[in-house]
Amino acid sequence: MPPMVESDKLLDLVLWSTGDELWQLDLVADQFTRANPLRHLKASSHVLVRNASELRSEIHPDDRAEFDRTFTVHLKAESDHWDVSYRARDVQGEWRWLRTRGRVVARTPEGRALRLVGTTGDVTEFKHHEIELELLNHELESRVSQRTEALDRSNQELLSRLDELRQLQAHLVNAEKMAALGGLVAGVSHEINTPLGIGVTAASHLEQETRRLGLELEAGTLSRERLVQFRQMAMESAQLILRNLKRADELVRSFKQVAVDQSSEDRRELDLAVYLQEIITSLKPAFKKTPYRIELECEPSIRINTYPGAIYQIVANMVMNSLKHGFENCVEGTIRLLVSRQGDHIVLDYRDNGQGMAEDVRRRIFEPFFTTRRGTGGSGLGMHIVWNLATQILGGSITCESAPGEGTRFEWRIPAD
Repeated sequence: MPPMVESDKLLDLVLWSTGDELWQLDLVADQFTRANPLRHLKASSHVLVRNASELRSEIHPDDRAEFDRTFTVHLKAESDHWDVSYRARDVQGEWRWLRTRGRVVARTPEGRALRLVGTTGDVTEFKHHEIELELLNHELESRVSQRTEALDRSNQELLSRLDELRQLQAHLVNAEKMAALGGLVAGVSHEINTPLGIGVTAASHLEQETRRLGLELEAGTLSRERLVQFRQMAMESAQLILRNLKRADELVRSFKQVAVDQSSEDRRELDLAVYLQEIITSLKPAFKKTPYRIELECEPSIRINTYPGAIYQIVANMVMNSLKHGFENCVEGTIRLLVSRQGDHIVLDYRDNGQGMAEDVRRRIFEPFFTTRRGTGGSGLGMHIVWNLATQILGGSITCESAPGEGTRFEWRIPAD
């Protein structure tokens, strides 16, 4: 079989398999020739079209501008090939999407196009899928935009609620601190009344005896035995007054330092053993009329530059937690605070031998607003304040160990420097 015949058959097979129309446009003669024409199209009823320029009228009016633009660009050799999609009517009068691709194969020496060769295929089905996909993408973009806007609104609302919650929490924390300070004031005031009352009574008795002694001296009835008795009574009264005034002075000094530290956020250097003893002294009124006691064991000469108010608040909250919860229904109880230096940290080991906690309670002990006394005055912030102060203010850590019937242990570590 001659090579030309073989090439023609191969071309026919390619056109048949693709379903495309092969065309040739002679610009000089204005003739359009087709091979394997698209018979279902109105404009493809003839293999040879002598007035090729009239075929443009078969193109959808909305697509003619793009058709002309791309055609002109290629004729001017401003593009490597011509590729355009457009609509044309079929024999039923319906619009079909076509894709035409071609190339100039002959030009004059001056570059004017003489002849084009190319193919035209029906891409209606693919175009419909493309349009549907574009619509779907647009719909998806619209949905994503709407969801994004809704999410942004939700985020703003959540941020606003979170800010309100933080403000509320800060308010409750401050209220808890002031409540603790108020309790400290009430307890210390009550505790000071006792030594002051004894001192006033002793001073009043000494005044009465002194007045009696003066009357006896004026009357000339003062005896040596009476003078010795007055001397003994005066000495005992003075000692009693001094002891109670000293006791009141200790309470006032402890209360003053602790109250200042609690209401201030300033750092200062302190002797940890001395300061912890001051805290325990200020908390002693809470143990009055209870079978419970608190013990302190602290290594001497531990000096630290830290926030004393935070240390007071932690110890006070732990003690009150033990008294309110740990020792509930206990006939006796002991709190032990063991303090030591371990490397670069100060370790404060707080223990009580109370009733302990169940595991589900222990796991949530530091959560804000968690309390086992809901509705009975518990705010649920006491131990959360402890965690916040130990980790955020003092820059340390705190852990809790407890089991029913085995008491509770808190170990908190703070940097020594």
